Amino acid sequence: MDLEVLVLFTHAVGNIYPSRREDSPFLVQVMPQPLSRAATATLQRRLESFPVVAVIGARQTGKSTLVKAIGGPQARYVTMDAVQNLNLAHRSPGELLRQSPRMIIDEVQRAPDLLLAIKQEVDERRAPGRFLLTGSANLLLMHRISESLAGRAAYLTLWPLTRREKLGLGAPGQWSLFFSRPWSDWPNALPPNPLPGDDWRQLAIDGGFPDPGFHLRGNSAAQADWFDGYVQTYLERDLRDLTAVHDLGAFQRLMRAAALRLGGLLNLSDLARDVGLPVSTAQRFLDLLVLSYQVVLLEPYSVNRTKRLVKRPKLYWSDAALALHVAGDLQPGGAHLENLMLHDLLVWKELQIGRPQILYWRTQKGAEVDFVVEWQNRVLPIEIKSSRTVGYADTQHLRTFLAEYPDVATAALIVYDGDEVYWAADRVLAVPWGRVL
Repeated sequence: MDLEVLVLFTHAVGNIYPSRREDSPFLVQVMPQPLSRAATATLQRRLESFPVVAVIGARQTGKSTLVKAIGGPQARYVTMDAVQNLNLAHRSPGELLRQSPRMIIDEVQRAPDLLLAIKQEVDERRAPGRFLLTGSANLLLMHRISESLAGRAAYLTLWPLTRREKLGLGAPGQWSLFFSRPWSDWPNALPPNPLPGDDWRQLAIDGGFPDPGFHLRGNSAAQADWFDGYVQTYLERDLRDLTAVHDLGAFQRLMRAAALRLGGLLNLSDLARDVGLPVSTAQRFLDLLVLSYQVVLLEPYSVNRTKRLVKRPKLYWSDAALALHVAGDLQPGGAHLENLMLHDLLVWKELQIGRPQILYWRTQKGAEVDFVVEWQNRVLPIEIKSSRTVGYADTQHLRTFLAEYPDVATAALIVYDGDEVYWAADRVLAVPWGRVL
């Protein structure tokens, strides 16, 4: 009998992965090496300057893998998932911290009292890179933790994998190019699509969490099982660590309602009414989703202008695939392409010096721009279209924005599902999504 083994060679990570053959009696399983992450160099730089660096973000984004690789064998790894470590952190935090001059402490939000002991250790001996922490919550918004680390810690948010990270390129999209080059150079400066023919809809279905988005890619049943377990663990563990949520059913209903409102303006009263909750409870639940990096609220761009602007935030998720799963919808739409773009922008933002701002713009008369990126005293308006072609009429709101803010916005992008790069209007460049992501 002939043995046919079909493999896909992923050159950037140096691993061989088996393709699926339903008719083959053989299964080759080769465990992959960690993917190159865009945040690696930034994390190393911060460790060289700060005594404490905290890597935060949603669970299962690869935080533990990254900090272990960065910390190396000379740093002792301790996870608060282990009961004995958690008990020691509560009972005698100083004893735990004295185990090694350099430590990686995983899931530190589970032991907030440990942060006071870290503060005391750092104040006694302030050396760069002493403590590398991870947390599945925004530690900056957790009062007891942020107060303990004030002036001592740098933070880095690790989002799910970008398309280029999954391709082994260890990078976000090409956003810096649009700030570093004159707008007239943009068409020639854009690199080619690293994977021509790729479908953004499949990218949205796979998502950016390493397991379903990379290791289980193409296995829809395994992906669905993974997301079921993810949501269940999130409800039963992460929420318990953050606060008491007595009605998990109500919380899950709000999650689904938020996933169905992807890309829309947040109307908290409507959201609360649809899930049968008081507005105050809906606000608390939504805050928890933001705190745990499941939901991203995009604030509006505004300056001192006479034009009246809409002030409500827009609602997105940290991962398009998770939003699809929670919503019970397997058909990505235009809002999911927006979510893919926003996710990539968030990864890119985390690596830049000067902290770019990612906002949206909408007037009460209905003019709207999906994303407004503010950085280095410049503004880049971006419109996202899921259509195969775009024309002059599709640039109307971008042209309105350019006319409104000529002192900061010199040109604009319209990202679409086509193949050609061209000027769709004066200073409005149409770019295929794959050339950016």
